[in-house]
Amino acid sequence: MPRADGVDVLVSEVGPRDGLQSVASLMSLKHKKAWIDAEAAAGVREIEVGSFVPAHVLPSMADTGALVRHAKAIPGLTVAALVPNLKGAQAAVEAGADKITLPVSVSETHSLRNVRRTHAQMIQEAQAIAALLATLPPERRPSFEGGLSTAFGCTLEGPVADTALAHLAEALMQAGCDEVGLSDTSGYANPAEVKRLVRLVRDVVGEEALSGLHLHNTRGLGLANALAGLEVGITTLDASLGGLGGCPFAPGASGNIVTEDLVFMLQAMGLKTGIDLERLVEVRRRLADWLPGEAAYGFLADTGPPLGFAAPEGESARPGEPAFLTSNKSPPPQSASS
Repeated sequence: MPRADGVDVLVSEVGPRDGLQSVASLMSLKHKKAWIDAEAAAGVREIEVGSFVPAHVLPSMADTGALVRHAKAIPGLTVAALVPNLKGAQAAVEAGADKITLPVSVSETHSLRNVRRTHAQMIQEAQAIAALLATLPPERRPSFEGGLSTAFGCTLEGPVADTALAHLAEALMQAGCDEVGLSDTSGYANPAEVKRLVRLVRDVVGEEALSGLHLHNTRGLGLANALAGLEVGITTLDASLGGLGGCPFAPGASGNIVTEDLVFMLQAMGLKTGIDLERLVEVRRRLADWLPGEAAYGFLADTGPPLGFAAPEGESARPGEPAFLTSNKSPPPQSASS
């Protein structure tokens, strides 16, 4: 499924949502805006800026509406948000989001823990959201994704059945979603399962209705799983700057794949992302100042690209030792991928 925007793979930044919901620190609205501005300036084309959930549940998401409105002023940026229900979708529409994702856990135990709804109730929410969107003029209508969480397994239930995944994917499309995405919320996926389940879901919903993966690196397989997705035609990969992320309602779920490491892998393979890798790593350095004491993960920020590395034509990255390695500023303390 070739993209129409000049990139081979869309890297969707989810750190302002998935990352910030999972750390103890509360980032100021000022710094959130600066983060979004800086990543967009580095060439990131889609950012999930937050989720429309009650502030008493996730205080870090209390300013999502303000963030959507701010990000909408950035030319060329797709502004995404997570919505757990119709009320959240209404708030996202009012703020002007370009894309909304409804998380529907294949593990019903996780669904009850995460959004306090059964599968049947979540399909009803999807139907209600689709009905809301149908009332909007095309220019105000966000794209609507059904995010199939715990698609590869669940720390609360263990393995999930293929039949449950296929049924929910089909039900979400019938309810009115524009597409579905697969999420490895708890880090259960492996490359063979990524390929198998992408094919399984596409057999049900059609190839064009599944283009994206949301992967976590819990057991160190995040980039391997991303590569497996590319090999079966996935063109959108979620990632989080510094590998921040997790799920407060999935015990043991650790961070997302690292945005800067993913971009390096893609560019090293000759794939266009539209992202300036050096500027992206600089945003990561600033993130350490905005979230003091919080761990960041990944490798590229420590090592830089190898000598002689050249990004695909049109994607700025200096060959040889990059400026961020010779800067007087040291990279933030970090560990290997979690």
